[in-house]
Amino acid sequence: MDSPTHRRPRWDRADLPHGDEKIAAVREMFDAIAPRYDLVNRLMTFRLDVRWRRIAVESLQLPKDSLVLDLASGTGDLCAELSKHDYKPISMDFSFGMLSRDRSGAPRSQADILRLPVPNASIDGITCGFALRNLDNLASFFAELARVTRRQGRIALLDVGIPSNRLIRWGNGLYFGKIVPLIGGLLSDRAAYNYLPRSVAYLPPSDELVIMLKRSGFTDATHHELSGGLTQLLVATRN
Repeated sequence: MDSPTHRRPRWDRADLPHGDEKIAAVREMFDAIAPRYDLVNRLMTFRLDVRWRRIAVESLQLPKDSLVLDLASGTGDLCAELSKHDYKPISMDFSFGMLSRDRSGAPRSQADILRLPVPNASIDGITCGFALRNLDNLASFFAELARVTRRQGRIALLDVGIPSNRLIRWGNGLYFGKIVPLIGGLLSDRAAYNYLPRSVAYLPPSDELVIMLKRSGFTDATHHELSGGLTQLLVATRN
């Protein structure tokens, strides 16, 4: 049995954590990998993550100076992209380690994004990048998005995807299941980058995600595959 001082991290285990254990594991893991998070992201996606974020921001199609929350904002990449498109971003994440690495210049707040410290119908738009699978309750998250977004406000949610093409799916599984943990191990935390590819199992199928958004109060919710389905984008308008 591991001693208290040498206990394996919560994310370094064969089975995926759930409930309160998942919440604690995700927070601790992102605090741990924050110092080299951007570097590993750029390397393992061949900078495609930059393109995916640009597409997400462009899909908002909101007026200039719109107030946009970036949730699970990490080191602020989406906030920086929002600023480039003349939006007013606010960065929110529950990992202090990530927020401390935010270089976007946007206002920052450490917050539980399932309980946003924001009044009802006060936000023009919301983005969230690669965090849906890290949340303990997606239905509650979508309901919270609906609560704080004004009528005709827009949301754009990115996450990893499962390619529909068999060949791309096989190659993606091999790369993210075997190669990404090696890269993460060399530059950061191998256990974390072993966990992250496996965490896609938390995500419901794309059609269920669209239905959940519509039930929460978002019309015209649509699902888009990016880069052959390596990444998925959900876009919707608040009723």
